Amino acid sequence: MAGNNYDIITIGGGLGGAALAKVMADHGARVLVLESENRFRDRVRGEAMVSWGVCEAMELGIYETLKDAGGWDIEYLEAAFGNNAPVRRHLRTTTEPSAPRFNFFHPDVQEALFQAASDAGATVTRGVRVKGLGLDGARKVFATVDGSEQEFTARLVVGADGRYSKTRGWGEFQTSENPDQTFCAGLLFDDMAAPDDTTHNFRVFYKSLNALLFPQRNGKFRAYLCYPTTWGEQLSAAKDIARFIDWSVEAGTPVEFFAGAVPAGPLASFNSASTWVEHPYRDSVALVGDAAGATDPMWGQGLSLTLRDVRVLRDQLINHDDWDEAGHAYAQEHDRYFTVCNTVQSWNEKVLVETGPEADARRAHVLPLWAEDPTRRLDTFASGPDHPIDETIRRRFFGEE
Repeated sequence: MAGNNYDIITIGGGLGGAALAKVMADHGARVLVLESENRFRDRVRGEAMVSWGVCEAMELGIYETLKDAGGWDIEYLEAAFGNNAPVRRHLRTTTEPSAPRFNFFHPDVQEALFQAASDAGATVTRGVRVKGLGLDGARKVFATVDGSEQEFTARLVVGADGRYSKTRGWGEFQTSENPDQTFCAGLLFDDMAAPDDTTHNFRVFYKSLNALLFPQRNGKFRAYLCYPTTWGEQLSAAKDIARFIDWSVEAGTPVEFFAGAVPAGPLASFNSASTWVEHPYRDSVALVGDAAGATDPMWGQGLSLTLRDVRVLRDQLINHDDWDEAGHAYAQEHDRYFTVCNTVQSWNEKVLVETGPEADARRAHVLPLWAEDPTRRLDTFASGPDHPIDETIRRRFFGEE
């Protein structure tokens, strides 16, 4: 059994699990990555990293790996809300990190980070079915690997298995969730007739429709559509592609963007309500990324939060001999920045997403104030969650001074 002992086992080898494995292996830790997929496939998931997340990737030393895997710096963000004229923003000169956005094709980046973890010395495995956890002095992980039942032990187990994390349940973490408001649907297109240096954000308030376009390399674009759960149906498969395009145009996407565009991947959607764990560490199990806290993808924070989790957990593990202390220190810091993101998200939803007379009146009051002084809105979603969210800031956000 000595060969099955590790310092860290990550359950999940995606962005968070592979990045953590790489950076901890770089520091000499014995790391095992247990990944369920034999091959990373195109699925609807985050492929756009906001400016503060780019800085996290640089701090972790994986930015060049992401670029080499086809990552694409995006210099501009253009937002068109309702009947207002589009607002174009140069991100490198208007964000506190002074960084662009960064888009990529998720399977290629997963593959590159998985290989980088292996190159750093981590043991990486695919096609693994993790069956549960145990605790007998050290943490145990029970899994089926290549058809064989195996038991592994580690000082720390890290759940990096996404929004629907099984590790979260095995570790007996309690999950909180915001009320359902929107479904998020996504589809990859080839040959879309849109600018490849700009992320587009279109929104129609009275329908609570939000369409987003993220350019990738070689003429590819990932299109997302956020629409109310009250519409009742989750778009999926080829049968719903026409509706996806129609609703995207209703949200404000120019119809000519879709002229000649060819669907290049599966259409799928999911309930995008935020879910999170208070204090994502206990009994030698830590959660990172969406397993620890998944925000509504409409606001684009997921990838950046994942890399912040990895960096904070890495730093705490390196700086503490007692990894139980390190885990609690990580969880405390995670709760701080996740709470900022989740709170600012809920404030924005009251202005930009909610519908009805009360919401319309709120927008009529708040949006002109934001136009006059953009600092009222807070730049959390581009510049990061490193600011207070006290009552004074809330009142200024809503123009209640």
